[in-house]
Amino acid sequence: MKRKTRALLRTITSWIMVSLMLQFAFYYFLNYKVEGIMAPVNAQPIVVKSLETEIPGTNLENLQLSYGKDYLAYQENGVLKVYNLQQEKVVFEKSPQGESEYDMGPIYYQWLPDRDTLVYFYARRNPNPTTTVVVPVEEEPTEQGSTGSNNTAEPDAVEDPNQAPPVKKTPKTRTEVRYNNPQITEVYTLELPPSDEEETAPDDRYNRSIDSFPAVGQIKQMVVSTFTNLLYLAIENNGKFQLMEIDIMKNVRTLNQAGEVITQMAASDKFGTLYAKSTSGKSERIIGLQGWNREVVSDDADDVILGNREGMLYLGNIKDGKLVNIRSGEENSEEKSLKFKTVWEGSIPYDDAKDVIIGANGEIIVYNDLTAYIIKEGSDKEVKLDGEENYISSDGVEVIQVTRVGMSTKVKLHPLQ
Repeated sequence: MKRKTRALLRTITSWIMVSLMLQFAFYYFLNYKVEGIMAPVNAQPIVVKSLETEIPGTNLENLQLSYGKDYLAYQENGVLKVYNLQQEKVVFEKSPQGESEYDMGPIYYQWLPDRDTLVYFYARRNPNPTTTVVVPVEEEPTEQGSTGSNNTAEPDAVEDPNQAPPVKKTPKTRTEVRYNNPQITEVYTLELPPSDEEETAPDDRYNRSIDSFPAVGQIKQMVVSTFTNLLYLAIENNGKFQLMEIDIMKNVRTLNQAGEVITQMAASDKFGTLYAKSTSGKSERIIGLQGWNREVVSDDADDVILGNREGMLYLGNIKDGKLVNIRSGEENSEEKSLKFKTVWEGSIPYDDAKDVIIGANGEIIVYNDLTAYIIKEGSDKEVKLDGEENYISSDGVEVIQVTRVGMSTKVKLHPLQ
């Protein structure tokens, strides 16, 4: 009997060990596959060797090239337009609705960094700037009512069937006027189809209204965290500044402190941290925000945020209007504070910079309408730009060269290097 029991126990133990080994092997394989799906793909930047087109109109402003480099967004006389570079035609327009100061129409737009989708903000006059609400008025209790002396009925008294029913008093009310935001500010996403599809129209999708957006306020900068799908806005209105976090599907939060001015922002594409240049009183520093949590990244007033790409934050140091130093800090989930190292030292003009791009190949590009300064692997070089105006794509690969000719605008795309 004991032999049979021991044999049975050995058999059961063997099967348990085999089962555990199979489970571990399966979980390892499954985890490997999941990591392959979830890990970010470092896609190679799209390069357009040469493309030229002529767009009607000469007042084109704020030209932005889409992720796929097949659409161009711009504003002309207050009208937002999207131009299909392959089909050479305007495929979308959005203009102001009225002439009120609040009918501003498209006030800001920006392509998402990972797809051909344009996020834009549209402002219009609120047709109901005031509303009326009926609210109850609380009556002051009478002396009798407060003492309860009017209740003369005995506990065991028999009700008189001929007694008249008590008169019900109509509650008193008053009408109040509520003042609403005179401007309605809405968020839209414009999804573009592949540029060779002529039958498919762009999908102009309303997302939400922002009740707390200040009337006639200006969006100075927007950054997108692809990790959290959050939008961050730096808004200025009559000398007042507001840092706003927008979750398209949920809520809107104001993150800045009283009297705080936000002048620069960059969002992490790895952990979702928002980095901002903050000025409050005499204090000027760079901070990192995760929700309501704040960490000081740099307290040097001469430091500026150059950008963030693939979990690397780049800070520059400015002296006498020139960029003289660049430091990089790699984000790490295990450490709160970033450890910076110097990646470049030199001197290039910064005060007249149109923009700063952190390129897909790790290069840092500081440019204006005439010159691009490319910094990579500790060295820098200068590239002259042609055209009246020049823009560089968000991946740092393409130059958008703009020249006005007669009653139209000539746009040329070519590699930066």
